[in-house]
Amino acid sequence: MIRLIDRVAAIASRLAPTGDLQRTQIKCGSEPARDGARSFTTKFGTLLILSLISINAVAAEPELRVQTHLQPTDSIMVGGILELQLDVLTDSWFTDAPTLPDLKLPGALVMPPDGHAEHLNQTLDGKSFNGMRYRYRITPNLAQGFDIPALTVRATPGQASAPLTAQSQPLHFIATQPPGFKPGEPVLVAQGLRVTQTVLYSATPLKVGDSITRQLTLQADNALAMSLPAPSLADVAGLSRYPKAAQISNLDDGRGHFNGGQRIDTVTYRIDTEGRHHLPAIEQKWWDASTGQTRTAQVPAVTFDATANSAYRPVFSITEDLKKLTQQGRVHLSGHWLVLLTLLVAVTLLGWFARPFVQRAYLKWQARRRARRAAWLESADYAWRQIPAQIDGKPAQLSALYLWARRSRMGLKLMNLGPRLQDLLHACYSRQPTEDQALHHLKQSLATLHSQAKRDKASAAPALRPLNPAHAKDVP
Repeated sequence: MIRLIDRVAAIASRLAPTGDLQRTQIKCGSEPARDGARSFTTKFGTLLILSLISINAVAAEPELRVQTHLQPTDSIMVGGILELQLDVLTDSWFTDAPTLPDLKLPGALVMPPDGHAEHLNQTLDGKSFNGMRYRYRITPNLAQGFDIPALTVRATPGQASAPLTAQSQPLHFIATQPPGFKPGEPVLVAQGLRVTQTVLYSATPLKVGDSITRQLTLQADNALAMSLPAPSLADVAGLSRYPKAAQISNLDDGRGHFNGGQRIDTVTYRIDTEGRHHLPAIEQKWWDASTGQTRTAQVPAVTFDATANSAYRPVFSITEDLKKLTQQGRVHLSGHWLVLLTLLVAVTLLGWFARPFVQRAYLKWQARRRARRAAWLESADYAWRQIPAQIDGKPAQLSALYLWARRSRMGLKLMNLGPRLQDLLHACYSRQPTEDQALHHLKQSLATLHSQAKRDKASAAPALRPLNPAHAKDVP
């Protein structure tokens, strides 16, 4: 660093103006001027080095990279295990563990990384990178193609001004059904398989009321514990079966490295009848990934005898419970009440389901009723019924008579409706009006007028309307 400062000072002394140095020598002497130039060059070099260091620090922002690989890359079987290796690399160092994403694949079991990572050192694009490798373990359950999306990793390398993120490339693989397995059949793929059996008796010799416990342990190399199938521990005649929850766990080599899965199933049988009882043998079919063959693992059957036990009584007597249910718990219903109850339930259900139809029918009936009411108000008969009341009114009116004539299509000329209407017009508009008497005569002859109008309407032949119709007030 001192040599670098001296070299920068030498360069600065060359760059310093000669005239200023000479003026300094003339004014102050040669030695003080030489000391001032040296001090100037030292300060200038220090500032230049600090600037270079800060520029180098800004330019040296660390880099984060993420890579993914599949192992194996081919011959992936349903029920087998597939490793997704996720490499997180940086050209600096990590101040904390990276944040890994969750991976979910429909139709497959995925076991996330367990926290153990493998340290890596790689050279990429001429730069040295170091980092860690994490492993996702995938077990396909269906024979199909799977798409692994791009995974986003978040980490904070050393000398980074903020947390960095990087994405991996998406991957694709296809899982196939192992030979010898039918579609939908549980498939177990492993490098090795061990099935053991443990039988425990509650007493020796066995009697009715005693129990026997059967425990099966299944260990598979390089297989996920979640993918191990459950053995067939079915019911046995003469025994009551009481299964326990299975114990499922992954196996490691003692240093945290995964190497397989284990499943322990336990069932207890209580002896209900005397005699010889037989627990069948259990077979487990599996695919040997190391040899590429279908194999079968088996545990032998268990046979035992049980003698009678006169002192044994079940904690809950099944026979006594059945007697109470059949005798004391009966509900007596006569046929009459049963029929009524059935009808009530049927009517209730019918009313409930028919409610929308009844509501729509009611709305349609109301609409038809309103339409009929409107048609009645617009009819000639309705106008005819208003005529007597208008004639008796004070003052009398003939608007209903005109309306009836128009709706009956008889025109607006009252002279055509009969002699009574002619007498009414003469009585109303003569020099000596006799309107009351004419109205009285008109009211008495309404029935005749109505029947005459019906006859005229029935006998009238339909004809075209005139081209130039004239209103009644324009006709003399």
